[in-house]
Formats: sequence, C-alpha cells, structure tokens
Amino acid sequence: MVNSMISKKSTGDSASQFIGRLAALLTILIWGTTFISTKVLLVDFEPVEILFFRFVIGFLALFLVCPHRLKAVSRRHEVFFALAGLCGICLYYLLENIALTYTGASNVGVIISVAPFFTAILSQLFVHDKAGNDVKPEGKLRANFFFGFAVAMAGVVMISFNGAKLELNPVGDILAVLAALVWACYSILTRKISTFGYPVILTTRRMFGYGIVFMIPALFLFDCKIGLERFANVTNLLNILYLGFGASALCFVTWNVAVKVLGAVKTSVYIYVVPVITVITSMLVLKEPVTWISAVGTVLAVAGLFLSEYSGDGKAKKEY
Repeated sequence: MVNSMISKKSTGDSASQFIGRLAALLTILIWGTTFISTKVLLVDFEPVEILFFRFVIGFLALFLVCPHRLKAVSRRHEVFFALAGLCGICLYYLLENIALTYTGASNVGVIISVAPFFTAILSQLFVHDKAGNDVKPEGKLRANFFFGFAVAMAGVVMISFNGAKLELNPVGDILAVLAALVWACYSILTRKISTFGYPVILTTRRMFGYGIVFMIPALFLFDCKIGLERFANVTNLLNILYLGFGASALCFVTWNVAVKVLGAVKTSVYIYVVPVITVITSMLVLKEPVTWISAVGTVLAVAGLFLSEYSGDGKAKKEY
C-alpha cells in the first residue's frame, strides 16, 4: 500500500512538472515573438503607450474570463500584490524600454537574460523554510545551474551580437541590469503569492491592476496620449490585441502557473530560450537570414536551459 501511495504521488508530481514546463514553454514561445508586434506599433505609438494599452486589455480579458473578485484579502497579501504589480508590470517594462533608448537592443537582450541568475540569488536570500513560512524552499543551487547559466549566456551573446561590435553604454546597460533584477524580484514575489491559495487568474489580474495604476504617472512624464483613433488601423488593432490577450493576459497567467509548480528559479531559466524564439521568428516572418553564429548560439542557449534544469543523471531536479 505504501509503495502504491508513493507511486501515485510520483505520477502526480510528474504530471504537475509536465504542466509547469508546458506553461513556461508556451509563455516563452509567445514572449519571444512579441518584438514583431511591438516593432509594428512603434511607428504610431510611444513605448509607454503600448505598455499601458496592452495591460489594460489584459486586465479586461482576465476580468471577462473570471469576473469574480478576490475576497478576504489581508493587508499583508495586498502589499505583495502591489509590489508584484510594481515590479513585473510597471518597472520591468519601463526600465527595459528606457534602456533601449540609451543602448543597443543586443546589449539589452543579453543583460535581461541574466534574470535567472538574479532570481537564483534572491531565492537563496529570501526563500527559507523557517517555522511559519509557507513558501517551499527552492533548495541549494547545484553546480550544473551555474554551468548551464554560463553556456546559455554564451549562446545569448552569440545570438544577440551575431558578429557585431560590442559597445558599452553605461546608462542604458545599468538600466537593463536593473530591469533584470526587478524581474527577479517579481519572480520571487509571485512564488510567495502562489502560496496564498488564491486562483491564479484573480491574482494575476490583481497584479495587472496595481501595475496599471503605477504606470499612469509615467504616461504624464512621457507626454503620452490616448489617441484611440490609431486603432482604426487594422494592423495596429490586431497587434495590440495580440500583446494584450496573448503576451499579457495569457502569458502572465501561464508564467505564474509555472512559477507555482516549478518554483521561481527553475521557471526563470526558460528566459534563455527567448532569443532563440526571436531568431526563428525573424527567419520565418521577417525573412532574416540565420548565420552560423546565431545557429551555434541557439544550440548553446537551449543546452544551457537543459543543463540548468537537469541533473547529471538525466532526471529533472525536484528543487534547486
């Protein structure tokens, strides 16, 4: 009987892990293609305007899917929702977009990919198994995590620069580092929020709400306008809907599901695959050629993900 119970638990854990990985891959697959929609919209919209519209649409989409509200939310839990909205919805995207005005997209792409490393460090500092703490610890980092990180970063660098000259831009690069750190904070916060027992859709919508509120001052700071007439252009409308429904509403839910199942560290390593999806999308949609440098970089990025997530015996790690 004991063996039967263990077997059932193992099967359940395996199914849960599969769902978590599938959710993470779906998220990254969509996030890796969003640059095309953003690039199209930048012709008529400011970066902050795009962010505001996409998350408002995302918020409304989640409300339509689940019109219920969170009940009996404690003040302490509310603080976590607000911090998650500030970090993952507002600050991360603002810092990333402002960084792009000071430094190259290649620099930003590489630096943002450091987020899994920051997430791992923060998880060691703030996710503990103390008495009364309901967050499951993510465990001690193993050597393969750091080796996988090094391999993946080598691949990301090759993909991002693709033979181009590296140019350091202190202001933009520092902002990109801050963006990666802020995303790591968001990952840790969502890991904690996942233990509160609320439905994922409702918690994600709550974060969106706070993120939108925190984003409003930036709209005035960057002299943005509503200009809804711009959506009369079908191309603009379809791209903002893709960002709102797909990249925001759907992806933040699936990402939070992955964090809940896999943990913040294991989920964050899927970020390594974003440049790979970008390369493939550029080839298929924009007809951009794939060079041997980007091809090798793609292999290394995927290998880095595999090495970071799997132990030497070929079995997925249960924790970091």
